[in-house]
Amino acid sequence: MQIAKLSAIVFFVGCLILTNGCVSEQDLNDVKFQNDTQRRRIAELESQLQATTLELDQLKRQVDSASGLSSIEISTMQQKIAALEEDIRKKKALIASMQQQLLHGTQLPAELSTMLEDFANANEMVTYDSSRGILKFKSDLLFEKGSDVVAPTATEAVKSLCTILNTEQGQEFDIIIAGHTDDLRISRPETMAKHPTNWHLSAHRAISVLNVMTGSGVVNERVSIRGFGEYRPVAPNNPDKKGNPMNRRVEIYIVPKGE
Repeated sequence: MQIAKLSAIVFFVGCLILTNGCVSEQDLNDVKFQNDTQRRRIAELESQLQATTLELDQLKRQVDSASGLSSIEISTMQQKIAALEEDIRKKKALIASMQQQLLHGTQLPAELSTMLEDFANANEMVTYDSSRGILKFKSDLLFEKGSDVVAPTATEAVKSLCTILNTEQGQEFDIIIAGHTDDLRISRPETMAKHPTNWHLSAHRAISVLNVMTGSGVVNERVSIRGFGEYRPVAPNNPDKKGNPMNRRVEIYIVPKGE
């Protein structure tokens, strides 16, 4: 019900923009209030997801090491595992849906959109969705495996993007940097020491891109980051947590100020 309500609000604002060219300050305040409420709900769900995942891992270890248990006891534990896995699946889907509504992007002015499209066409690591004002960087070209250090060639690409974002047209918008991973588990001790989970890695990578951008003249107040870990894939990961390169990415949303 809450998701449907928020979708209706976003659609309503979009229609007002298209038909009237502007929305009232009250309309925008209402949407921002709903977005803030939804962000708090997402944070609660992510905390619950982490706790449920931990409980599932512990229960699986108990089953793997079980000795002297009756078949009934083992069957009961397996049923609980199945229930936890289904709960995790539903929570991931709900979080992804709610985040999609928050990060809906916006159609940009023609001149700015053209500059971004030309930028994407000149960089193999970048794709651009002009209908939503979203740039996607392939993480495999931005970072070494398990690293949050931006590669030199990628640094130059991000700096070129900043030149566009610092134009008169670009300065009318804020920037959200969202990091994503696939579902490959972090296993190397040296990587785990810096990035304990995929959530950490995705957030740390977004911060690294932020640092390049703020070092290239984009003012701090315009930029924010989000880390989604493995929980918002754009394509199915391979079985047995084998990942998918398409899901390893950094997305840059260009949004109205204060979004």
